[in-house]
Amino acid sequence: MASKLFPTATIGALLLSSVLAANLFQFSYPSSSSSSSRDFDGADFGRFEFIPIDGAIGPESYAFDSFGEGPYTGVSDGRIIKWHENQRRWFDFAVTSPNRSRCEGPHDHHQTEHSCGRPLGLKFNRMSGDLYIADAYMGLLVVGPQGGLATRVATQAQEIPFAFLNGLDIDDHTGLVYFTDSSSHYQRRNYLSLILSGEKTGRLMKYDPQIKEVNVLAENLSFPNGVVVSENGDFLLIAETTTCRIIRYWLQTSKAGTYEVFAELPGFPDNIKKSPRGGFWVGIHAKRKWIFKWILSHPLVAKFFLELPFDITEAYTHVSNWRGRGLIMRLSEEGVVLDMVEDESGVNWKAVSEVEEKDGNLWIGSIHKAYAGKFKLNDTNYVTL
Repeated sequence: MASKLFPTATIGALLLSSVLAANLFQFSYPSSSSSSSRDFDGADFGRFEFIPIDGAIGPESYAFDSFGEGPYTGVSDGRIIKWHENQRRWFDFAVTSPNRSRCEGPHDHHQTEHSCGRPLGLKFNRMSGDLYIADAYMGLLVVGPQGGLATRVATQAQEIPFAFLNGLDIDDHTGLVYFTDSSSHYQRRNYLSLILSGEKTGRLMKYDPQIKEVNVLAENLSFPNGVVVSENGDFLLIAETTTCRIIRYWLQTSKAGTYEVFAELPGFPDNIKKSPRGGFWVGIHAKRKWIFKWILSHPLVAKFFLELPFDITEAYTHVSNWRGRGLIMRLSEEGVVLDMVEDESGVNWKAVSEVEEKDGNLWIGSIHKAYAGKFKLNDTNYVTL
């Protein structure tokens, strides 16, 4: 039986990879005689540094504390780890689940993340020093400045349990926590099924730490992912993965409580973060080909992929490790593309989840890789459109 399923799984995964990943990227990383280059898997990226993570993969999102230390990031075994630049190593900071049995160590965390936790969106409250966490399985959590076991803040809204918490941001002026639940039906480890199904059960929510209350701001969203508060707090931007677009939800002005399309993107967006130089960085998981639109417009074809006799998300993950290339974009406050950086090699960076700009560096995350990326910026590091 297994031998019969293998060809089917391989063919299905290849088809999905062809649909969701592209090979169209043309960007050469700049080189400099003064840069501290590092050779990783045979590729010299000059100012691009790879920072390995032991025992886990997938630094999906980054956060820096109020002292500027970090970054902190969540990884596949449910830990949140902190980078210490002086010691050049990661330290354990927190965990999102009290159940640590069979969580750590070199194994397929895809099979245990529902019990060990999978921390995704992260952000520190600048006033309290607390770290808020959107864990895909454990819900909305918080942990103090000293770390340890995170405490659950909320697991449902309007009596509907969270199924796939994802993006998170905090308004530094008000302390309000904004976060997304990507689906009411599909869990994180079935994210590809969520895209193919085209379902719209995602929600945008707000948590007020003062009154300890969760409110739903928007419903019927298509895989809402990353979320970010604008500089003056008058709107939110939400990455809607399935539709390959960024939507703007108004918090203030006469449009408060409504949302609109902010930008159409060439691929599937994950997280979105403010740039200290203005605008917003978006991590693109994969480029979208025209055939994907065709599949979603033909429910029977999408149903074929959903009913394949194996885990299509896991199969696609394995195949995408050698297909597809990385793409990051910076958008202006009006949704215009300012910068776009693409991986020419297609070997080491793909499935980009986030870009966090800090002190002249871009910290680049990925849900599949066993390392964090640190890209030193200079004037030649961009392709400006």
